[in-house]
Amino acid sequence: MFTLTSLGGAGTVTGSKHLLTLDGHRILVDCGLFQGLKNLRELNWAPFPVDPGSIDAIVLTHAHLDHSGYLPKIVRDGFRGRIFATDATREVASLILKDSGHIQEKDAEYANRKAYSKHKPALPLYGIRDAERAIEAFTAVPYHKSVSLPGGATLTFRHAGHILGAATVEIGWGGKKILFSGDLGRYGDPVMVDPEPVPEADYVVVESTYGNRSHNESDPVEQLGAVIENTVARGGTVVIPAFAVGRAQSLLYYIWALKQAGRLRDVPVYLDSPMAINASELLCAHRDDHRLTPPVCKQVCDIATYVREVDDSKEVTANAYPKIVISASGMATGGRVLHHMKSFATDRKHTILFSGFQAAGTRGRAMLQGARETKIHGQWVPVRAEIADLPMLSAHADGDEIMRWLSALRRPPQQAFVVHGEPDASEALRVRIDRELGWNVAVPRQDQVFTL
Repeated sequence: MFTLTSLGGAGTVTGSKHLLTLDGHRILVDCGLFQGLKNLRELNWAPFPVDPGSIDAIVLTHAHLDHSGYLPKIVRDGFRGRIFATDATREVASLILKDSGHIQEKDAEYANRKAYSKHKPALPLYGIRDAERAIEAFTAVPYHKSVSLPGGATLTFRHAGHILGAATVEIGWGGKKILFSGDLGRYGDPVMVDPEPVPEADYVVVESTYGNRSHNESDPVEQLGAVIENTVARGGTVVIPAFAVGRAQSLLYYIWALKQAGRLRDVPVYLDSPMAINASELLCAHRDDHRLTPPVCKQVCDIATYVREVDDSKEVTANAYPKIVISASGMATGGRVLHHMKSFATDRKHTILFSGFQAAGTRGRAMLQGARETKIHGQWVPVRAEIADLPMLSAHADGDEIMRWLSALRRPPQQAFVVHGEPDASEALRVRIDRELGWNVAVPRQDQVFTL
């Protein structure tokens, strides 16, 4: 029996894990960390639904934590197969997973030192060494090259846009083609390439992060420039929580474009995230994954002052001069951006600017919904700064763009599955696919088994 089971990314935008099973063999597509709401985060600590040692291979669509962040734990718990990804995804995942392990170790140490955790002692989900073991299991696969997977399956990657290395996944197995969108990028994005069309598939598993929304068509450069200039005019600093891979580099591009136009001339820019710095350097090493020419790529990456050391980060926070601070994490769930937010969120002259999707249960979502205080490192911090949201800066395709990608299939699949979205977004996309394309489409529940 050939089955598909979503072990994560069903009814939520985090924890993406989709399990294919045929004749006793198992292939897992994505292996993400649950983030946001406490009941979701607790799933990271629960026993994995199947024996990790029984999984023959893992295929990764891209390196963001909600698609890759559980890899160190599943390897530690017994997975012994290979992890297949594009070359850029392998390099980006190396940065992200080691950073995740480091942050979890540091957060546990800090919680124990400050005694604010309910757990005695507080423990990390995994550490740096677990991340390194996961990275050792990676096998890089070129785009468009069909390669063999265990159990007689084949794998083909195509460009998905979104971030460096992101790919759609086509798995041929048991005489069927199963297509996974991963996270789709924007069409016409100035930095990343368009999502590639796929000619045909028997089954499609498609994300729905923005399945019920259309991005504002306003010029992102103009919108970003206006927020920054208004903040600087009142003597404030703009703090931008940004995903270290993808959004950070696109933000640098937009700020570079503003400075090229003669704006923000005297406004310093700080990229305060070692991982984002390393990812920015990788951008210029992977020319086929984006649109920037080598000279422009270098200029974009040189627009900011890179902040690697903790002491230098503290100096950026202490500096009263108006500035732009780009720091991870993008949903303000961890990382150095929290230290900046503790300082700058308390004053009305500053701005906290969100530039990507904020999942339910995250600080970012709460602040966008009007929260006037937020808990950081065990302390409640008043939120008086301006809270700005520029969703047109998102790296995710909106509902129209998802439909554009699906419509490129030459024939209807036997069934489509809508995943990786909050319930309203997934249901809206399901209805739209049914109405506009006439496909058989379902929204999987967590652990629901479908026979293919």
